[in-house]
Amino acid sequence: MSIAATALRARFRSRRTLNFTESVIREMTRLAGHYGAVNLAQGYPDFPAPEVLKRAAADAIAADINQYSITWGAKPFRDAIAAKYRAWYGIDFDPEREITVCCGATEGMIASLLAVLDPGDEVVLFEPFYENYNPDTQLCGAEARYVALNAPGWRFDPDELRRAFTPRTKAIILNSPNNPTGKVFSREELEFIGGLCQEFDALAITDEIYEHILYDGAVHVPILSIPGMRERSILVNSMSKTYSVTGWRVGWVLAPPDLTDSIRKVHDFLTVGAASPLQAAGTVALGLGAEYYSALATEYAARRDHIVSTLTAAGFGCFVPRGAYYVMTDISRFGFPDDVAFVRYLIETLGIAAVPGSSFFCHPKAGAQNVRFCFCKKYETLEKARHQFTKLSLR
Repeated sequence: MSIAATALRARFRSRRTLNFTESVIREMTRLAGHYGAVNLAQGYPDFPAPEVLKRAAADAIAADINQYSITWGAKPFRDAIAAKYRAWYGIDFDPEREITVCCGATEGMIASLLAVLDPGDEVVLFEPFYENYNPDTQLCGAEARYVALNAPGWRFDPDELRRAFTPRTKAIILNSPNNPTGKVFSREELEFIGGLCQEFDALAITDEIYEHILYDGAVHVPILSIPGMRERSILVNSMSKTYSVTGWRVGWVLAPPDLTDSIRKVHDFLTVGAASPLQAAGTVALGLGAEYYSALATEYAARRDHIVSTLTAAGFGCFVPRGAYYVMTDISRFGFPDDVAFVRYLIETLGIAAVPGSSFFCHPKAGAQNVRFCFCKKYETLEKARHQFTKLSLR
């Protein structure tokens, strides 16, 4: 295509897409495949999902549960979601008016934002942030206001957070346990955030997909359980991380009836509904006992300790996570100009894929000496990475 033709094509590029790129995380996975690298970039397990879930999905397909479910989710699955939150957190949700099943937490988040935001609204984001939140905000025509989570403990400055709230603030997005840092927000922090939401008449939109992946005594507290927050919170979650089925794309959104009404409208015209047989399998998953979740956390804690040991021995500065399955690292000792150059070196020379830390920041320079690794992998994979890291040397 000629330069002139390319210029003409620019008229078909919407302004809402101009200020963000494709997913850096998914790009790293493609590069890992191209170079045959160990993929410690994208957060999906390379080990099997629980056998009971796979059997349940296969049984549902064999039983001809293969057509549309009710748009906002099959009734048995919505009932199972409500039962789980009642059992774990003592919170009641009406399956008919407060639960929307969607195609993963990714759709749940954008559907929620599209349902509540108008152009010109402001959204508060903690950074480093999961890379979807920034483009999600821009797709809604809203403006992001950033508040730093400061290493090594990834704590925010209460005064800075207060300054980020204005009369235009419609919502704050909260991810706990956090990707990429592994931070688990404390009840005290959530109470402060909730107080600001009430003072400024804003919503808390929470991504809680790592709720059961916790270490060192950390406790997950949904912000909607904080006094005054039940009616101004939207909780997004999915099966992906807890049940090792990231490719199933089955999630849910919990919200008060008036917000759910708007979210369901957006969800309906985005995707119609999540896969029916996988919702049936989800009903089985959400019925698993407490021992499943205890074992999950224990197993991931061992993997965390394995990779932290590997990275520390190789010369990385590690920010040990208290939740989720990622380790954010400091690469300044290696002498590379920035994180992108370092990750390219890891992939092309050492055969290890990771994610440049700058992709989790509004201003790339803020993360230019950080790299994120994931450890939701088989021990064989982690051991292979350990062997490859022995070839890494300080400059």
